[in-house]
Formats: sequence, C-alpha cells, structure tokens
Amino acid sequence: MPTQDPIYYIEKVEIEEDAESVDYEEVKFDDDVSDSEAEEDLETALRSMQQNLQSEGLHEVVEIPKATVTRRPEVVDDFIRNFLIRYKMTRTLDAFQREWYELQTRGGLENPELVPDCYVQNEELENRVKFLQREIEKMGRSVNKAGTQFIKMKKERDYHRMHHRRIVQEKEKLFSDIRRLKKHYQSYEPALEELKNKYETAMREKMLTKIECEKNISKISNLTTTLSNYETARASANEVTMTRVKEVELDEIVQKAEQPKKTFVHPKDSAIPIEPGVNPDLNTSLPVACHLTKPGGYHQQHSFKAHDLAISNVALHPMRDVIATVSDDTTWKMWSVPDGELLLTGRGHTMWIGGCDFHPQGTKIATGSGDTSVKVWDFSEGECVATFNDHSHPVWGVAWHHSGNFLASCSMDNSSKLFDVISERCRCTFRGHSDSVNSLTFLPYSNILCTCSADKTISMWDIRTGLCAQTLYGHVNAINNINFNTQGTAIASCDAYGIVKIWDVRQVVEIETYDFEPHPANSVRFDTSGACLAVASNDGCVKMLEIEKNKITELAGHEDGVQGALFNRNGEMLVSVSSDTTVKIWS
Repeated sequence: MPTQDPIYYIEKVEIEEDAESVDYEEVKFDDDVSDSEAEEDLETALRSMQQNLQSEGLHEVVEIPKATVTRRPEVVDDFIRNFLIRYKMTRTLDAFQREWYELQTRGGLENPELVPDCYVQNEELENRVKFLQREIEKMGRSVNKAGTQFIKMKKERDYHRMHHRRIVQEKEKLFSDIRRLKKHYQSYEPALEELKNKYETAMREKMLTKIECEKNISKISNLTTTLSNYETARASANEVTMTRVKEVELDEIVQKAEQPKKTFVHPKDSAIPIEPGVNPDLNTSLPVACHLTKPGGYHQQHSFKAHDLAISNVALHPMRDVIATVSDDTTWKMWSVPDGELLLTGRGHTMWIGGCDFHPQGTKIATGSGDTSVKVWDFSEGECVATFNDHSHPVWGVAWHHSGNFLASCSMDNSSKLFDVISERCRCTFRGHSDSVNSLTFLPYSNILCTCSADKTISMWDIRTGLCAQTLYGHVNAINNINFNTQGTAIASCDAYGIVKIWDVRQVVEIETYDFEPHPANSVRFDTSGACLAVASNDGCVKMLEIEKNKITELAGHEDGVQGALFNRNGEMLVSVSSDTTVKIWS
C-alpha cells in the first residue's frame, strides 16, 4: 500500500442543506486598525491586552493558556471522505455527502462510530518494532559477548583439565618411580647385610693375620738375638755346638723358603696361548659408521621397553644382529635388532646384573652380578653351565678371551680374576688396584687384559704371568669404562665427571682429552673403523664424537641416564640402553 501524508481535521462542521434558514450575524470590523497593528504577532497582542486590562483597573493577571493540539480519532464519514479525496474520486464524494447529509437530517444516524487512526497505530507499531529491534540488537551483542566469554571459559576449563591430567600423570609416574626405587633399594638390603658380614669376617681375619704377623716378627727377633749371641760367644765350645745346631735349623728354614712352590695343575686346565693371535682387522679397510656419512647422522628408528628395572649393560652378538641386555631386575635377555623381538630370557642371579659378554663363537654368554657370582649360559642347552663364586664383592663386568677358553671378571673387591671355562676354576687373580675395578676388556687377539678402577688408573695385565705390564695415569676421577678400537691401537676411557680420554697403546701416551662434564660418562665404544666414538652420558643423551674433526653431536631421547651404547659390525646402526628400562635403535 503506498504511503501518503495523513490528513488532519481540526473540527467537524455540519452544513445543513437549507442554507436560507440560517441567520448570519454581522461581524463588526474596526477600520481604525492600521496595517502595522495587523502585522503584530501574537505575543504583542497578548501583551497589549494585559496592559489594557491593567489600565481599566483589573489587577488580576490572567494567565493565557498555551495552545494544545489534541488528536481526535476519525469518524466513519471522515474516513470515507479522506479516502475519496486521497484518490480524487470527487463525483463519488459528492454523491456520498448528499446521501450522508440526507440520512443525518432525517435522523437516521445517531452516533457515528469512530475509526482508529491507522497511521497513528502504524507509527506506534513502527516505533515499537524499532524499539524491539534495538533491544534484539542489544541482546544479540550481549549473547555474542556471553558466547565469547563462554568459549574463553571453556578453553580455560580444557586447559586446566589438561593441566590437571598432566599433574596426575606426573604424580602417578613419581609414585611408580618411588615404588620402583623402593623395591630397588630393598633388593640392596640383603647385599648390604652380606657385605657387612663379610666386612666383619675380613676384619677378624685381618686381626688374626696381624697377630700371626706379630708372632712371626717376635720369632725373627729372637732368632736375630740368638745369632748375635752366637757371634759374641764363639770361644765357648758348648755355645759353639748350640750355635751350629741353630745354624743347621736356619739353613733348613732358608732352604725350605728357597724351594719353588709346586703349583697345582688341573688335568682339564686349558693352555694359555704363548703367542698372541693375528688380528684380521689390523691392515684391512673397515666400514665407517653411517653417522659420519649420512646427512644429519643417526636418527631414532625404534624403541622398546626391555626390562622392569634399569638396564645396566648391553652386548652385541659376534655374528648376528642380536643384542643381550642385563638389568637390575636380576634377568638378562636377548633381542633381535632392529625389530626388538625377544629371543631368550635368563634367570638365575639373585641380585642385579652388572655386565655381560658373548662368547667369541656366539654359543654362550657370561654375566656378572651383584650376588658376587659369574655365570656362563649355554644357548644350546638353555641353562647355566658354570658358576664361579670366587669374588667376595659384587661383580661389575666380564670379558671373554679370543680363544673362548678363558673368562675375565672385575669386582668391587679391588681385584680381577681369570677363569678357565674348561676346568671351571679360577686360574689367576690380578691384584694391584686400590679401589673397585669397574670395567675390563681384552686387547684384541692378545693375552693383554686391560682394567680400569675407581683409583683413577688403567692397568694392563699379562694373563700368562699375572703381572701388571703397564699402568696409565691421567684421570682425576673414578674411571667407569674402557674400550679398545678394532685394530687394537687405541683405547678410550671415561670417568665419573664426564672426562673422556683416548690413549695410544703402542706408545702408552695420552692422545686427546674430551670434556663432557658435569654429567658422568658411563660407557665408551668405538665404531668398527675407529673414526667415531659413542659416549653414553648420564644426562640421557648419547654423545657422538667424530675423532678427526673433534665434532660432537647428541642423540637425545632417553628419559634417564644412558648406561651403554654400541655399534653393529657395519656401522649402520647404534644401540643404546638406559636406566629408563628402554632400548633405542638409531640408524
């Protein structure tokens, strides 16, 4: 419907048809009114009226009411007229007015009904609509603001919920670590009690030995006094006779002392090779670790959990891609790499296992434990075939001789021992260190056994004589591990403060020193070519040292200290074990 300006009527006037009967009253007009007075505005006229009233003696001031406009609703006839006028229907309007006035004159219309002002109502409705729209917009803004606040609070709730879950996980991890450590520490209590008993026994033996030594010293002093008396009283025949008797007794004692001791030879004892073997890798081209040739070096390929408690050492099979791991959970396990398939599990030790080593032919494995025993396991029989209990303190490590007939071990009792696997007995004990012997290894294809100790020294022993052939000094902290390169020309050592040294075996001098402090270095291992050195650090990383370039890179991934790392034969893979119970394969 087209919108038009509304038509307003001030007053309704009815005009009768008989205009002749209407008496018109004459309105007097004052001719004296000038044009200037006619031009006065309404305020001037009102002011003049008030002055006239005051001049006539009327003191009351009449307040002139202000004009107000009231809107009267339309009646039916006005609505119809307005409609006809709006659309210029003049003839219809004339006909309507005639009939309407006739009907009104005859009294046919009493009180015409009022017609609501549609425009007014429309305007009111429009204002109402606008007001409601503004309210809707206002509510919309409030809803958007509330929605934004809700999303923000939801994100905060999710963040706090995630933070709470992380805290719960950390709490559970801490609880599990506490339970694991508690169990681990409880496993040490029998060993500590046993060590205490052994210490008390050793102290008693020491006291008895001291008493026996004092007795022997007293006897020697008495014999010395007797000899001096013999020399001063040589003139007396009786004394000479007695002295001769004493001399005969002393001669007998000296002869007995000078007679060589007869060593017991077991009928099954193996013969120690007199000449060293030929090292096939001495003058050959060996594969270089792919960490040096591959862009970016090693990357983690696979990881798996191997034990329930910390892993203490790892060994590589001499012929296959198989590794053996030993742990504080008293077990050793064999795994195929890199897929991490479990092949074999060994149980028999009563305490933690500190070291392991494969037989040169790969048919056996030897383990050393905190229960002071060394065990040899045969894969074909699937059981332990030999146990050596000669150590009095926990055993840290074991190493096979290249002949496969001899097994060496190192212990916390400050000694190393050489066992004959054929006769199943200890052939030799190497004493010389003043503190715990932490690691040992054989010079490839030789009879030289190298040991390192917490007394900060490295010793080289000839297993044929049992004597120390050379001692290396240079570390200022306890040495944790040593390893020869494949050619046998260099040896690497690491200590408890993260210092790594490389020594020249032929010249017996220190070549280079590398500092990985302050974290302890637990293990060192050369690759097959001897150009790269893997250092297992207690900060959870494996440090890769390129010897020629003096370049160091880190392989991070373990959550606890790395206890061991080794290369496979072709250098394409690195295996690391950690106290976090996992084995990681890098390639």
